[in-house]
Amino acid sequence: MGEEPSDAVEGPVQERAARSWGRVPVPAALAAGLVVAGVGFAGVAIGKGGTPASQPAILTSARGVVSANGTITVTGSGTVQGTPDTVSFQIGVQSTETTATGALADNNSRVAALETTLMKHGVLKKDMQTSGLNINENTYKGVLTGFSVDDELNVSMQGIANAGGAIEAGALQVGNGIQLYGISFSISNQSGLLAAARSRAMRNARTEAGQLAAGAGASLGGIVRVTDQQNPSPGFYANQGVAMASAASLPLQAGRQPVSVQVTVVYSLKG
Repeated sequence: MGEEPSDAVEGPVQERAARSWGRVPVPAALAAGLVVAGVGFAGVAIGKGGTPASQPAILTSARGVVSANGTITVTGSGTVQGTPDTVSFQIGVQSTETTATGALADNNSRVAALETTLMKHGVLKKDMQTSGLNINENTYKGVLTGFSVDDELNVSMQGIANAGGAIEAGALQVGNGIQLYGISFSISNQSGLLAAARSRAMRNARTEAGQLAAGAGASLGGIVRVTDQQNPSPGFYANQGVAMASAASLPLQAGRQPVSVQVTVVYSLKG
């Protein structure tokens, strides 16, 4: 994958800065308060009477900072795409009866049938977890009409190709009252993708640092410190929020998913 273009430092403004201050060593140039914006030099900070401003010297870009202590700090990002292999969904059963005990008994029976059906279609028992159990009174104009019981399961399964069939079979088994609250996809092993994204982020950081150093009339030295930050990969999530009477066809498309890494690197500078 190609690298994203980095912000470049434009030459003409650098020449104007040189004419104003003459040729000076790198530390002196930094002490003059030279500021670089993300797309080029913003100019030289001048105090009253045409003298350099007294604020601390610092050279900055949209993603990097060159400081007067002879180091440059930049942040690089790298993103790669992976194919999800795990699907998670929340599925439940709602039962309504005139009594609380009747609603609970009916719900228990239907949830047990749902779990058995899901396991027949590739879901492991250890990958099902009860996430909610609610018993509610139903009233109409202040008069008690019955009770509703909702039992929800968090389910995850490897093999996305089988997930649609498992959900469909569960819906057909339970019938009216089946509820599907959402589907999300994830990548179970991201180590290889993280390594690729991290390598990309480090290359991006070095490119940024090299451009900033060149703008200051210096060159890069060695790496002083690296801070690695893995960015959470957003999973695709489809929220249904409605009861399903049946699921005659339930195709699932996992698509692609980004894996991102951000690194902050401190380099030394050579004059």
